[in-house]
Amino acid sequence: MSRLAGLDRAGLRRAAAMVVALAAGACTGDLGRPRQDIFSQVIAPQAGFWSATFRGEAASHFRFTDDEEQLRDRAWRFIMPSHERSVFQARISDLAHARVLPAQMQPGSVSDYFSALTAGSYASQASRYARLAEDANADRLLIGPFRANAMRVVSADRVRMRTAEGSPQVAPSQIEPAFARVVENEGLILWVCERVGFRIESYRYALANLVVQMPSREAIRAERAIMALEAEAGPLCKMSLIGAFGGGAQTPADGGSPQPPAVYKG
Repeated sequence: MSRLAGLDRAGLRRAAAMVVALAAGACTGDLGRPRQDIFSQVIAPQAGFWSATFRGEAASHFRFTDDEEQLRDRAWRFIMPSHERSVFQARISDLAHARVLPAQMQPGSVSDYFSALTAGSYASQASRYARLAEDANADRLLIGPFRANAMRVVSADRVRMRTAEGSPQVAPSQIEPAFARVVENEGLILWVCERVGFRIESYRYALANLVVQMPSREAIRAERAIMALEAEAGPLCKMSLIGAFGGGAQTPADGGSPQPPAVYKG
């Protein structure tokens, strides 16, 4: 809380309002990742730190490692809505990703993707099934790199905590922000797992309702794409984590998926 000692509630509100306004003009770069600009590099991280700390969530003032920055860039794709029609949902999700807003404020229903998929005119139902298959395949191709990135971060965090807890050369003031960063990293991994599960549910909802409204043999291709996405998501959601995030981040003894909490509390 030391970083917030000189800030009042009104100041925090003004900072959050400024971030919301700037976020409205934020752009995205290649592969759906946030484009690096003054908002994503300077304003959003600082406002996110202040907001998260003010809410009592774990927040570290340490600089991100290269892998931690990449993890957040890769996570952005899955945290954002799986469709592009709702500007409001996209802005809220973007601010939640930056931690300006709490994760549980992220809007969305499993029916949203289907509504976006079938909105407007189209030549035939085949194009709707094709878009569904393409979106599921695009997600599948990005899960592997995210998981590899997450494994590197978790491995580094294990070393971080062993050193922080066991080395007499580490100042006591460094231990709390070190632990907070581990909580942040694990919370983000679990959040992505949660959002991937939400995407799979949204795709299955869309497929079922497409088949009801406009049956087509193209449904087979879409079903296979969703099944492949599920298979790729399984290892991610069963990763062995340190367990710093609310005590619930470790893989369950029964081998099932961890249940991701909704906030970044340690």
